Amino acid sequence: MPSLPPVELAADLSSATIEVTTGYTGARISVFGAVFGATGAPADVVVVVRGPEEPVAIARRERRAGLWLNGSPQTVSGAPGFHLTASSRRLSEIAAEDALRSAGAGLGGVSFSAGGGEPYRQAFLRLKARERLYVEDPAGVQFVDRGLFRARVVLPVSAPVGSYKVDVILFRGGRPVARRSRDLTIEKVGVERVISGFARERPWAYGVISVSIALAAGWAASAAFRRV
Repeated sequence: MPSLPPVELAADLSSATIEVTTGYTGARISVFGAVFGATGAPADVVVVVRGPEEPVAIARRERRAGLWLNGSPQTVSGAPGFHLTASSRRLSEIAAEDALRSAGAGLGGVSFSAGGGEPYRQAFLRLKARERLYVEDPAGVQFVDRGLFRARVVLPVSAPVGSYKVDVILFRGGRPVARRSRDLTIEKVGVERVISGFARERPWAYGVISVSIALAAGWAASAAFRRV
């Protein structure tokens, strides 16, 4: 295969920080950039957004004595809490599965270990995809003018708080030829940040206060109905 002329890739985010406040319903950001010198073979852009890792335990439903019960939980470690792949066309049309996996693109590029083997890994991927936390968007990247492109990234309200990595990868001839990485942060601010920090640093006290508030609210509601 003849060598392709060198290309350059530039990319950035419309916002590097997302603040979670009261009434937060998720967020949308744009990834934009340009491809320079892409003559000859067509260029494809793939954007991968990977969120903070979260340990998860999953269990398979098993039939025991006529009842469906959860079996022994298996631990999933190293899995991102959020993973999105946006591309200029279908990933299968851009590169082979091995090249995509090496680049961390698509569900096949989500690297983690799952106790219980491949069935639990596939079940975990299906659960995350159902929750819209693991997403493939084959029309998520659009070339708007010559080498200029724009990608949309939709972060649901359930996307975890923390540090994210955004990788913009340029594919040509079925292989990645350039990459740019940017950092993205989702953080709580205001009252939400204070409450979250208190719950994390003093879980027992937070639990006692939460139960006390719930009991007080229940008592107040009961007293109000008695008066009525």
